[in-house]
Formats: sequence, C-alpha cells, structure tokens
Amino acid sequence: MASITGNEKSVNPVLRISQLDALELNKALEQLVWSQFTSCFHGFKPGVLTHFEPEVKAFLWFILWRFTIYSKNATVGQAILNIQYKNNLSQTDKYQPLSKHQKLWYLIFTVGGRWLEERCYDLFSSRHLQSFCRFKHYINFGVGLLKLCGLVNFLIFLQKGTFATLTERILGIRSVFCKPQSVRQVGFEYMNRELLWHGFAEFLIYLLPFINVQKLKLKISSWCLPITHVSSSENTLAAHSKECSLCGEWPTMPHNIGCSHVFCYYCIKSNYLSDMYFTCPKCGSEVHNLQPLKYKIEMTELHA
Repeated sequence: MASITGNEKSVNPVLRISQLDALELNKALEQLVWSQFTSCFHGFKPGVLTHFEPEVKAFLWFILWRFTIYSKNATVGQAILNIQYKNNLSQTDKYQPLSKHQKLWYLIFTVGGRWLEERCYDLFSSRHLQSFCRFKHYINFGVGLLKLCGLVNFLIFLQKGTFATLTERILGIRSVFCKPQSVRQVGFEYMNRELLWHGFAEFLIYLLPFINVQKLKLKISSWCLPITHVSSSENTLAAHSKECSLCGEWPTMPHNIGCSHVFCYYCIKSNYLSDMYFTCPKCGSEVHNLQPLKYKIEMTELHA
C-alpha cells in the first residue's frame, strides 16, 4: 500500500499487541521521569515534595504532553513503535491529525484526571467531617464507575482492536501506523538455530532440579582427593576427632556415621536431610547410623 505525503497518507490499522506495548512503554517512561526527578532532591530534607507531589507530577506530565501529543500526535511509546493518533471523527479514510480540542481534552482527561484523584485523596484523608466523608464517598463511587467503564472498554478493545483506553473512545482518536509495515524476511537457518537453542534451554531448565549438586560435588571431591592422598597430619586430626570432615573446623557436638571420621552434628545432619544417599567425603562410606562420639574431646587438646 503506497503512502501519500501530507494529510493524504493512507491509514494502516495497528495490531492489539502494539497498542498494549505502547501503553506499557508510556507507563515505564513516566516512572523513569519521576525517579530521575526525585533523585535531584536526595540532598534535601526528606518529604520536601510530599505536600506538592500531585502538582509536580501534573507539571511533568504536562511537559510530556506538550512535546508528544500536542506536537507529534503520538506518545513516546507510540513513537518508538511507529504509531500515531488519528482523528477518527473525520469522515474520510485518509489520515487526519488530531484537532486542538481533542489534544486539550486529552490533557484534561489524562493529566487533569490523575491530578484531581490524587489531590482529592490527600485532601479528604485528613478530614473527618460528615460532609467531607459524604463527598469523598461520591468521589470514590465516580472513580469506581470510571474504572468499570474502562474495563468494559478494554473487553471491547480485545474483541475489535480499536480504542485501547476509555479516553481514546470518548475523544474519537485511534492508533494507526505512521508508515506501512514491511514484511521482515527471516532466514531458515537462523530460525532452526533459535528453535534448537530454545528447546535445549527448556530441557536444561527442566533437568536441573533433578540433579543433586551436593552429592555430585562430594563425589568429585572424593575422586580428586582420595583418602590415600590425604596428608598424615590430616589423618591424625581426623583420627583424634579434632576436625570435622565437612567443614574442617573443630567439631561441634561430634558425631560419626559408622566410619572413622568425625563430623559436626549440624554439618552431617543437614547434609543427610538434603540427601538420603549421603556418603563420607573422605572414604565414601554411607550413613549407617548417626551416633555421638562415646569419648569426650577436651578443648585444651586444641592447643596441645
């Protein structure tokens, strides 16, 4: 479809996913702008912006509106995705930019509506008079009704694919592509590589929870450091029960599992609970029975 310059450009409808992506990009941009703005006041007294936060946000959103909707007929998210707003109230099928009234009402509905909601919430949260409580109830009812209308509009949008927000439907503005979308050619070999890689990654994610890493680690350590290669000093420490075979420290509440090596109670208990097939990392013996040592170890022997 050929595009014509000026106001005679052809209209290209936008996919639903592209409109939703544009909305998400707009929200992310607002959060980024607000976080960057508040970082400028880290050196000031905490809470300096609390009393004027709705007004400051409204001013920032007004600046964004001025350089996006007002000047380019598109939000930042739409501009990134090659989308812009079209005046859907016009009778022609050709592209028509938004009128000034539509742009101003868009500002009132989006920026003014959010400012009014936040300011009313701060205003009535500290008032407990009966008249204020009743007025607050009316405002909450109106906000809830608008959100319900927004939900109905979203369900209609999912069916028909136009007017992603209630503001767009009320003002009669519609998202269209700025330029016709070209078909991207994807190589067959590239698609094969992508499919194989994603399949392999999903297989690894499924397989990893079944691998007992602790047991594999102990098995490899027993192969790399067999008991025959242990130094005589280390054998002496283990034989005199002055070293835990797992943590290498002075054994706390020393226990054994049926072999000549000694373990801290918490070391051997936690490993045995996590792996019922736990074996001694020194000699490879299985856990036959977990018993405390029958003789006492004096702490003075540590310095002997």
